[in-house]
Amino acid sequence: MKTVQQILDGKGSDVWSITPDASVLEAIKLMAEKEVGALLVMTGEKPVGIVSERDYARKVILKGRSQETSIQDIMTTHVVYVSPDQSIEECMALMTEKHIRHLPVMDGERLCGMLSIGDLVKTVIAEQKLVIKELERYISG
Repeated sequence: MKTVQQILDGKGSDVWSITPDASVLEAIKLMAEKEVGALLVMTGEKPVGIVSERDYARKVILKGRSQETSIQDIMTTHVVYVSPDQSIEECMALMTEKHIRHLPVMDGERLCGMLSIGDLVKTVIAEQKLVIKELERYISG
């Protein structure tokens, strides 16, 4: 099974972020523009939180808050990270256990990228297709 680094090598290491003082409207616009479901909240080079479409729906829309609400008022501050050498299985188990869909990748203090549940599922499916192909070739060979 592949590692986090191998997935990042294939998909790239772009991480879309926003500052804590930005409005939730700015965040939702950026997520829509970049076609992502979450943004890392950064102060300079340091991640201080994460904000997702789910946060917006549950903490702004359902509570009747203004779209001018600051990200810092709705962001998740306890961010779960993974390292580049972790396996896909570890990431999927962590996402399942914590009920999260996005994992920032940190190598020590350095931000390396961001993984979504979609990235992991796509990788698992590709690996399963390869195994099936190899088994079919073995059987027919």
